[in-house]
Amino acid sequence: MKSQQPLPYQERIAWFHQARFGMFIHYGLFSLPGRGEWIMWQERIPAKDYHKLANAFQPVKNCVDQWLDLAVEAGMKYAVFTTKHHDGFCLFDSKTTDFKTTATKCGRDLVQEFTDGCRKRGLKVGLYLSNIDWNYHGYFEPKRYPASKRALVDSLHTQTRELLTNYGKIDVLWYDGEWVDLGRKEVKSFARFWRSKELLKNIYALQPHILVNNRLGIPADLDTPEQHVTASKPGRGWESCMTIGDAEAWGWTKYGVNRKPVSTLLHNLAIAASGEGNYLLNIGPRPDGTPEPEEAKHLRAMGKWLRLNGEAIYGSQRLFPDYTRHWQGAYTRQGKTVYISLFRYSSPEIPLPLMRPLPVKATLLGSKKKLGIEPGPNASIRITGLPKRPPVAIQPVLKLEFKEAPRRVEETNHGAWIDGEVEE
Repeated sequence: MKSQQPLPYQERIAWFHQARFGMFIHYGLFSLPGRGEWIMWQERIPAKDYHKLANAFQPVKNCVDQWLDLAVEAGMKYAVFTTKHHDGFCLFDSKTTDFKTTATKCGRDLVQEFTDGCRKRGLKVGLYLSNIDWNYHGYFEPKRYPASKRALVDSLHTQTRELLTNYGKIDVLWYDGEWVDLGRKEVKSFARFWRSKELLKNIYALQPHILVNNRLGIPADLDTPEQHVTASKPGRGWESCMTIGDAEAWGWTKYGVNRKPVSTLLHNLAIAASGEGNYLLNIGPRPDGTPEPEEAKHLRAMGKWLRLNGEAIYGSQRLFPDYTRHWQGAYTRQGKTVYISLFRYSSPEIPLPLMRPLPVKATLLGSKKKLGIEPGPNASIRITGLPKRPPVAIQPVLKLEFKEAPRRVEETNHGAWIDGEVEE
């Protein structure tokens, strides 16, 4: 393969920093039983029995369109789809196996439908590919079955090449499962096990613009905190991947789903944006491929909020390099403009953290009411005249406009506020 270097990192990641919100889609054979995507391993279902599920895999004709229309309505800018999960069932026409949609009654290449559908809607394309395949003995016992282990790794490399060769421009390649049999001690280096350096080199040779996540045992381009929102260091791309429901249920789950309220999902989105990161929020379509109604309802509510308040999220910058959130909510910045996604709303005034200069204008997004701006104790700022009821019930956004980018102010006397003293 011809050697080619990736494009400069800042060039490749520019769109990612504008997007801030994406859809994760966990759909596959595991969706049919409705007990989560780890069912084959957790319940120790023999491969010959699990494979019989493929005969019943019959997603409705327009299911992919339904996912992606929902992503657009939710205000998402990209989507990541499970082309193959740990059970090894390929939702594309891989030459490595007959355990795939195109060799079953389904007869469809869902990856082709997904990539075409994303481009039609202007969504960036992300493909998830599991390193793991539970059909290989060499994954569980690499020393006992060395030939199977080699076949497993070769399959990962081949499937990567297929996805990057047959489906046009791919914006994000999302690996998962860098561990080997849940972290066997005799495997000293996951990167060496998967031949990750060789794989990454070949990925960039095929698509030098692409972003690759950090689940090959090497850092690559993106950090991926799972089920929590934790910012990486400034300059490093990251996205928090999270379920709407319980932490252990990425694929559709029939019973016992405890879904997060919309307010929590919006808090997470704003916190991610405040750290210059993205929020990759998962849906688990039902067995027939249609979106789960409650998940769809939550995403539509988020989309409604973003249509009013999206300027606080898309393309966000950190307020200060080492500062992302305050007790009131999440702070983001666009040049000289600061946004506060308020987790706590107080009327008629809100105190702001220590920064200068004073803003020249303060407004609530969705409201035309003029707000007052006053210096407060210890270089704090007070915004006054807020309406009794905010424009939105969940997480209203305060917009502050400055003549110059605000700077952080260090207190010279931490107790001056007790006497109401104002520092300049």
